[in-house]
Amino acid sequence: MRIFERHIEVYYAQKLQLSIERVTGRNGHRINYRHVIWSLVRKPGAFARYRHREDLFPSLTFRRAYDAIVGDGPTTSKDLEYLRILHLAAATSDADVEAALTMLLDARKTPSSAALKDLLGAQTNQEGAPPMAALDIELETYDDLLTEGALS
Repeated sequence: MRIFERHIEVYYAQKLQLSIERVTGRNGHRINYRHVIWSLVRKPGAFARYRHREDLFPSLTFRRAYDAIVGDGPTTSKDLEYLRILHLAAATSDADVEAALTMLLDARKTPSSAALKDLLGAQTNQEGAPPMAALDIELETYDDLLTEGALS
C-alpha cells in the first residue's frame, strides 16, 4: 500500500489493484456500495440500521428509486428490493441500471429488480454478438512444421 497526500494505492503482486481518494479528518469515511452490497443482500434487515446508509445511494436516481419502492413506510421486504437493485448495479453496470431506473421512474412505475433485469436483458439481446465465421483448422500444416523441426 502506498499513501499519498490526496490518494491511496493498493498493490498485490506488484500490480495496482485499487486507487482511491484519501479521506482525512476525524470522522471522515468513504463507503463504496460495491464493497458491502454482497453482505447486505444476505442480511437486508441491517440496511435500515446501517450507519453509513446514505453512501448506498450512488446517485439521486437511486435515492428516488428507493423512495418510490418504500412508499409510506419502510419494511424489510422493500429494503431487500432496493438492495437487489443495488446488487444488480454492482454486478453489471451502474450506469445501465441508472438509465433503466430513470425510464421506470419517468413512466411512474415502481422500480423492481425483475423489471430492471427485463429492461437490461432486452437491451443486451438487441445488441447481440456479431456473427463469426466457422474456424477452419488444417492440422496438416502443423504436422509439416513438426516434421521440419525434427529434421533440423
